[in-house]
Amino acid sequence: MTFAITRGKASTGRPPTGSPPRPGSGRRHQTATAWLFLVPTLVIVGLFTVIPTFAAFLFSFTDLGLSDMRDPLAVEVVGFETFARVLGNSDFQRAALNTVIFVAIGVPVTIGVGLVIALVLNAGVRRLRPAFRAIIYIPVIANIVAVSVIWKYALSYGGPIDEALAAIGIEGPNWLGDPAWAVTSVLLLTVWRNVGTAMVLFLAGLQTVPEEIYEAAALDGAGPFQRIFHMTLPLLRPTTLLVSVLITVMYMNIFEEPYLLTGGGPLGSTRSLSLWVYQQFGFGNVAASMAGSFVLIVLVLTVSVIQFRMLRPKH
Repeated sequence: MTFAITRGKASTGRPPTGSPPRPGSGRRHQTATAWLFLVPTLVIVGLFTVIPTFAAFLFSFTDLGLSDMRDPLAVEVVGFETFARVLGNSDFQRAALNTVIFVAIGVPVTIGVGLVIALVLNAGVRRLRPAFRAIIYIPVIANIVAVSVIWKYALSYGGPIDEALAAIGIEGPNWLGDPAWAVTSVLLLTVWRNVGTAMVLFLAGLQTVPEEIYEAAALDGAGPFQRIFHMTLPLLRPTTLLVSVLITVMYMNIFEEPYLLTGGGPLGSTRSLSLWVYQQFGFGNVAASMAGSFVLIVLVLTVSVIQFRMLRPKH
């Protein structure tokens, strides 16, 4: 064994005990630990999301029916015939039109009401802000089944809303039996449920804007509306993009409200694309249901890309 003299001490040439770890070893250990925690989640997502989605995509090119579920590998491949049949289906087209109506009316109303409430809470209701924020957000986390039962009772013929209107001499419409009013009823419930989401996100965005900017604008003579349109809204552009995409996706996938409130009726006036996909699966048209779901996915992705291009922050 050879010895070396370093600063008056003998050394064997080996690193001393307790020497610092080699560069990069700590990072590799952290990466391995992170993957160890991620593996269970990845396995669950893969088994219950990725693999079923991929299988559904493959089976959408077949004539798979409910009777073929016992032996799905024996179905016949028909290519894009299923998609052509779905796109040409009158009920699917009506459901697509209903979804467009829900999005075109519900999204701007939800975003507008949520923004107004956030502006009010941010500007003038500071002490009670947490209480008001909780009250407005409660519908988002409320049980949709219980909520739908209450709304269905309130909107029923001769129900509380009709009685309240009759007290002031107004005859209430057939909220759930008339196609036009049924759409209005579904929209009212959906807006009521989703306003809290828009409000919370806008309020979070408003609280990141420095107060000094508003004070300087006020000193320059800018009025409240000028500050809102020329300062607040431009500064909220990233938040507006986030809210717009989230709310639009919610309305394009609207299912619970029409299903529980009207069942898609009357005369299919409130049947959405998601509800149509669900009903087709129940009818045994499995391949058509899968094809319709992927058409909906493509529509959601297309609209989201358009929103990102239109509303992304300008540098």
